[in-house]
Amino acid sequence: QVQLVESGGGLVQPGGSLRLSCAVSRSINMIYTMGWYRQAPGKQRELVATITNGAGTNYAGSVKGRFTISTDNAKNTVYLQMNSLKPEDTAVYSCHARFVYYDGDYWGQGTQVTVSS
Repeated sequence: QVQLVESGGGLVQPGGSLRLSCAVSRSINMIYTMGWYRQAPGKQRELVATITNGAGTNYAGSVKGRFTISTDNAKNTVYLQMNSLKPEDTAVYSCHARFVYYDGDYWGQGTQVTVSS
């Protein structure tokens, strides 16, 4: 069973920055797609940013230019650098991974990001 463990969430003022990390218990060299999703209270979960093998990165329009997704294959970790944070970015952020030899969709437990003054 693959485990995804997020970290890096917290409380930040508007305009501030946070970097989320997602450590994967399996080598991400065989990743098909992985990325970040978020869910705010009373809303559906939405895509934030993904990296897909052979297709590059994809960002939600609301975060484009402010957030950057990246990976460190040596550490089996995916990051989400979040800059110029806004109150509407407040949500639980979850990491997702799907491997080339599909054996299921894997999710982390989520990390809370709160943007407030």
